[in-house]
Amino acid sequence: MPIVPLPQFEADLAQLEAEDRAAYERLKPPDTVVVRFGSMKMIGEFPYSEDVKPGCGTKLVVRTHRGTEMGELLTSTCPNSGCSKSVSRKEMLEYIDRSGGRDFPFHTKGRVLRIANKEDLDRAAEQETAKQSMRLRAKAEAAKLGLTIRVVEVEQILSADRVILHYTTPGDDAHGPRPDLRALTQTLTEAFETKVDTHGVGARDEARLVADYERCGQYCCCKNFLKVLKPVSMRSAKTQKATLDPLKISGRCGRLMCCLRYEDQTYTELRKRLPHRKSRVGTPDGDGFVLDTQILTQLVRVRLDSGRDIAVTVEELTEPVHAKAPPTPPPPAPTSSSARARTDRAKPDRSEAGSGNRRKPKAKSKAASATDAEAAPTKRKKKRRKKAGDRKPRTGETPVDKSVDKSGGKPSDQPSDKSVDRPVDGDAPRKKKRRSRRRRKPPESSGEGSPPPSDG
Repeated sequence: MPIVPLPQFEADLAQLEAEDRAAYERLKPPDTVVVRFGSMKMIGEFPYSEDVKPGCGTKLVVRTHRGTEMGELLTSTCPNSGCSKSVSRKEMLEYIDRSGGRDFPFHTKGRVLRIANKEDLDRAAEQETAKQSMRLRAKAEAAKLGLTIRVVEVEQILSADRVILHYTTPGDDAHGPRPDLRALTQTLTEAFETKVDTHGVGARDEARLVADYERCGQYCCCKNFLKVLKPVSMRSAKTQKATLDPLKISGRCGRLMCCLRYEDQTYTELRKRLPHRKSRVGTPDGDGFVLDTQILTQLVRVRLDSGRDIAVTVEELTEPVHAKAPPTPPPPAPTSSSARARTDRAKPDRSEAGSGNRRKPKAKSKAASATDAEAAPTKRKKKRRKKAGDRKPRTGETPVDKSVDKSGGKPSDQPSDKSVDRPVDGDAPRKKKRRSRRRRKPPESSGEGSPPPSDG
């Protein structure tokens, strides 16, 4: 079915075009324009002296601190700006102050030469096509010289009198010690027949140079509009994300996503309104304890004293009526005869328990017995009675030396030199002394200085 334009819509469109054309004719050419230039997307405010009135997005040939290069018109900052999307100088300075202040890459040293013509656009397209081959050549020369740098991009300005080599170091630290690249610079200067400058960048600047789209479907913020890459704290990730999976909170550069800073203040303010977990609150359905909270929806999951879980908003929360939860009521007593009989059967017979007719414990498995044995504390070993051959000789007895004979290997029955002769009263019974400490074992008869054991 063909689409037929309605007459009233066509008339409105024609009227708007006539009004825009009349407003554009009344405007004068701007005095100053804001231009974006270079691979690092630097911003500059330069004077404009042409008679043509450019619009937003117009390609301009500008003279910057690096040389003659191609730029893109962002806005005009003079009072008679060209379109409704233009901003005043005051608004631009406020934006720069909020976006990084002195760290913002803003330049005022330069001027606009002309609006880019067909020859300028064709030369810029050729230089864009030759970037890949120049980068591969620089990478091969760095590998031949044994350098550990990684070539990210080779940028050539419009006048072709300078080439800028962007590289990263192995530690991805642009502020660390710079490697010696004089040999590489000399080699590339002869290969490209122009001056070569080196510029070390970090991981975030590398993403700004080579990245394209993020998982949100938009162009990377660092490549599109973000100029000052401030560090992002892990606290912001813990507040905004339910998981700390590095694959979900990291950007193209491998660091925490820069967009975590955008809503950090909002998340912090919303989080202050929520109660802490395990705190006691009041709800329209009664008092309870907080189980979980959701920052964006401002919902609180509460477990009531009755045991039921409900979800309420922050506005519905009140102070609890009772400071402490009421005690849990005991289970109700059985009413029917059958329930009473089941309760009686479940209770143990106290008469049998008192008489000693206890149930035997169930036999445990070997694995459970081994586990209990390991968990049980180590018991003290009982004293073993010494055999007759190991006891000490009594008074009046001659100890027998049981040391091993070298010739036969049998113990020899030779009287020891350490026998003690004391008067003994044979009729009086021998009184055994009680010792509180454990007796020491007699030393073995391996050495000559140890006392020999008795034979009894």
